[in-house]
Amino acid sequence: MALPNQQTVDYPSFKLVIVGDGGTGKTTFVKRHLTGEFEKKYEPTIGVEVHPLDFFTNLGKIRFDCWDTAGQEKFGGLRDGYYIHGQCAIIMFDVTARLSYKNVPTWHRDLSRVCINIPIVLCGNKVDVKNRQVKTKQVTFHRKKSLQYYEISAKSNYNFEKPFLYLARKLAGMADLHFVESPALAPPEVQIDMEEQTRHEQELQKAAIQSLPDDDDDLF
Repeated sequence: MALPNQQTVDYPSFKLVIVGDGGTGKTTFVKRHLTGEFEKKYEPTIGVEVHPLDFFTNLGKIRFDCWDTAGQEKFGGLRDGYYIHGQCAIIMFDVTARLSYKNVPTWHRDLSRVCINIPIVLCGNKVDVKNRQVKTKQVTFHRKKSLQYYEISAKSNYNFEKPFLYLARKLAGMADLHFVESPALAPPEVQIDMEEQTRHEQELQKAAIQSLPDDDDDLF
């Protein structure tokens, strides 16, 4: 679905809605992709910026029209117009802010009310920051709802492509779809401690085979 004044493209494009608390880094994440920042459109009636992000796959070019809230989530919830016709989604929280993770179920509920059975990725952002408040073993919501989860660091470009690749594979119905070219990204603003992050990723893999806790609140 094209927005007013938006060009239609002759390759597949998908509406990707990005939700999560204010300050979790949603805008920073989208703006790492330079093309999307260059071509963004503003839709004032909904209070949203749309960044068209292009990726090159072994099946050809695809576009994600990334809908960014432009701060509207600070006013409590988002209007249905933001979600309508959404074909895939990213829910973002900040691993340095516990409340942003506790609010993930609310964002998921809002999203699922309007967008039925779309592929969703949960992203824990800011893993470059040392004083992490949400530990990997505490992140269990994705397992309860069968979502994909990635740890990311928007400012260091760490795992930038993974949410998009997962969503592209789901939308295309092809597990072997892959990107054949890296997108043009802004240079990293921070460096990530890869040794520490590898440890977190290993903890995630271990946690994935443990039984789920009864209640996330026990972990906080």
